[in-house]
Amino acid sequence: MKVAIHQPNYLPYLGFFHKLSLADTFVIMDDTQYDKKFTNRNKIKVPGNWIWLTVPINKKHKFVANKIVEINNEENWQSDHFEKINRSYSNSEFFKKNYKTFFEKIYSKKWDHLFTLNYELIIQLIDWLDIKIEVIKESELNINGNSTERLVNISKKIGAETYVSGIGGKEYMNEKMFETNNIKIEYQNFKCPIYKQVFNSEFIPNLSIIDLLFNIGPKSLSKLKQNEDKK
Repeated sequence: MKVAIHQPNYLPYLGFFHKLSLADTFVIMDDTQYDKKFTNRNKIKVPGNWIWLTVPINKKHKFVANKIVEINNEENWQSDHFEKINRSYSNSEFFKKNYKTFFEKIYSKKWDHLFTLNYELIIQLIDWLDIKIEVIKESELNINGNSTERLVNISKKIGAETYVSGIGGKEYMNEKMFETNNIKIEYQNFKCPIYKQVFNSEFIPNLSIIDLLFNIGPKSLSKLKQNEDKK
């Protein structure tokens, strides 16, 4: 059994879901400290460039567990995000007919906690991509440890034989600790595929997964996996 373990990012980028497609179980890190890089933001395409969509958070919660982080609803972020998505993708092939209604509901609902929002989005995105994977919240496992030790303890708790890691894991993980615990490491070899995007401008890689879905719809998973044989 292969496990992928990751922060609960907001509208994650393509590589996030490619990694999930390589695993049997996904442990989503709601009990781990919030990481400001992508947990509350991601990128979409606009004419000639890209922009961030950022969910504002309670600034006092920058160093707490993901499940505790509150959204700052004093800012009008929901209508802003939906308007930007709608404006960018209204002419894409699949946004209006397949996805718009869901996002209208998401952005019309009040969200108090960032994790709750991200979790609901990720579960729906997994379903749209037709990735067959079990999703477990880290908080359900009662895990201790930091860094590599935490990843190993999660893997052992669920009986995983292989840990699927992004290539960046080589820079910080203690590979020997996995070996000692008889857990293999499989490094993801992801290269962003080129696909049709909105606007007549240069292709922009590694945007939010919604850029891929809105543009090519049901073919998204096969497009994500098209480079796997080119290792």
